[in-house]
Amino acid sequence: MIKGLYEAHLPVSNLQKSITFYKKLGLELAYVKNQLAFFWIVKGESWIGLWESKEAKLDYHPSIRHIAFRIDEEDLARVKEWLQSIDIEIKTAFGFTPAQQPLVLPNNPHAHAAIYFADPDGNSIELIAPLRLDVEEDFPMMSLNDWYNNEGI
Repeated sequence: MIKGLYEAHLPVSNLQKSITFYKKLGLELAYVKNQLAFFWIVKGESWIGLWESKEAKLDYHPSIRHIAFRIDEEDLARVKEWLQSIDIEIKTAFGFTPAQQPLVLPNNPHAHAAIYFADPDGNSIELIAPLRLDVEEDFPMMSLNDWYNNEGI
């Protein structure tokens, strides 16, 4: 029955500022009304809702203030330059500095490459690409460069 994730929601303190930010990411504005805006991630398949609220500055926890957008593996080579070109600062994640990202997450038996940044309210945004879904051996978290130097483990 379940075919995918249709929507996710994040709290924001200034809807107009957030609309500008998410447009920079190339998302299409789908709907705006009062203190709510929806952006298409994939038109007709998935979108994100941004809710302007006085309570937008909640303590960070990934269960309420995190979203991951899928990208293709071939886009990993240029993702840092793209983020820099639209003035988005990569943040340190899991002890990996911006220079060490994208990083590879060892979610055995899956390996994903990811890079992290924040929206204007500090919501954690991740761009993630599946690398392998059949990793049999354990491996440590590492930079994508190290992953490729190890020939994908």
